[in-house]
Amino acid sequence: MSLFEPVTLTTARLNLRPLQEDDAHALFAIWSDAEAMRYFSFPAMTSLDQATERVARKLSTAASGEDLTCAIELRATGEVLGECALFNVHESCRRAEIGFSLKRPHWGRGYTSEAAAALVGHAFGTLDLRRLEADIDPRNAASARVLERLGFVREGLLRERWMVGDEVSDSALYGLLKRERRE
Repeated sequence: MSLFEPVTLTTARLNLRPLQEDDAHALFAIWSDAEAMRYFSFPAMTSLDQATERVARKLSTAASGEDLTCAIELRATGEVLGECALFNVHESCRRAEIGFSLKRPHWGRGYTSEAAAALVGHAFGTLDLRRLEADIDPRNAASARVLERLGFVREGLLRERWMVGDEVSDSALYGLLKRERRE
C-alpha cells in the first residue's frame, strides 16, 4: 500500500479532490499566466498540450503513490481554482514537500490558506507525517505569508538554486513539524 492514496478533503468553501485529466484546461489558466508563474521553477506554458502532458505526469505519479495532487474546487460552483500537492515524500523519515497554485482572479481571498491547511491536516493526521517542507522563491511574499500563517518556519536559503528562462533565483526553505502545528 502506498502512502498517498486518492482522497477528497472538504473545507468550508472548497473541495480538494483527486486531479483528473480534464483539469488540464483549468490549470493551464495558471500555468500559462506569466504573473502567476513568476516564482515557479519552470516558465509559463504556451500551449494547452503542455498542460495536458503535465497533468498526465501528475496522474501517473499519483497512481503509483509517489505524490498526492488535489484540484482545489470551489464548492459553490465546482470551478477548479488551482491545485495543492504533497510530493517528494521520504517515507522512512515521514516527510514530504507541500506546494500550491491558484488562478490569479482568486488571489487574496484566503483559498490557498484554506486548501493548504486542509492538506497539512491530512498530512499530519491520516498520513502521520512528521515533517512538511516547502521550497519557494524568497520574493514570493504571498506564499511566505500562507506558510507562516500555517506555522511553517523559514529554515534556510539556497542561493541561485533555480534557472527559469534567463533568470537565476534563490530558494527559501520552510519547514513545519507535526508537534509544532497550529490547529
